[in-house]
Amino acid sequence: MTKALRLLINSERHASFISMQNHNMDLTKKVVIRTLELDWQPSPMPGVLRKPLERQQQESGHTTSLVKYAPESSFKSHIHPLGEEIYVLEGIFSDESGDYPKGSYLRNPPNSSHSPFSKEGCTLLVKLNQFDSRDLETLRIKPSPNDWRDGHGNLKVLPLHQFETEGTALVFWPKGEQFIPHRHMGGEEIFVISGVFQDEFAQYPKYTWIRSPHLSTHHPFVEEDTLIFVKTGHLK
Repeated sequence: MTKALRLLINSERHASFISMQNHNMDLTKKVVIRTLELDWQPSPMPGVLRKPLERQQQESGHTTSLVKYAPESSFKSHIHPLGEEIYVLEGIFSDESGDYPKGSYLRNPPNSSHSPFSKEGCTLLVKLNQFDSRDLETLRIKPSPNDWRDGHGNLKVLPLHQFETEGTALVFWPKGEQFIPHRHMGGEEIFVISGVFQDEFAQYPKYTWIRSPHLSTHHPFVEEDTLIFVKTGHLK
């Protein structure tokens, strides 16, 4: 290998490393990522792949990503300095506390640790190091039909977690439903689990991630049955 080629490869590796630091970390800006259009990237552990959506540092700090475990893969035991939040999109996720099928929601509080793995494989939405240090609740939720509540209009809501102004929920939108135009006090994050979410700005198909900043506005609606994961009030 020539010296020039080695320099080029090292330069590309350095650029890739830098690109994954402070990636989409300006919380005053709206971000829309259609994750099905992204390539999977390797993680430090064999069989575990990632699609970074926002990331403060290469392997630490505030992070939101999709994570894919191949069958019979695992991740080394690790600590969550400011918590970890997981929603299981596909397959069965496991750790020493149990097995969590598609639709499960987990919260691991600040300074907790675990050793995750998956026997059959799984895909997760994962949010790291974004908890208030006082938010110490551990959650393991496997939703059932009886957990859903009536929301605005014909919406169905399944609350997952609430801490001060921050709220997390699943929201089911039946075909043709509209919501009133509204402003996001403290911002809003949406991950489209199924269907196509829409507003006056765009269409957001399955596995799209939308982060809308504090005081942004929109007028959402759907034309087909749609399920979304929503966080509000946490982006001031």
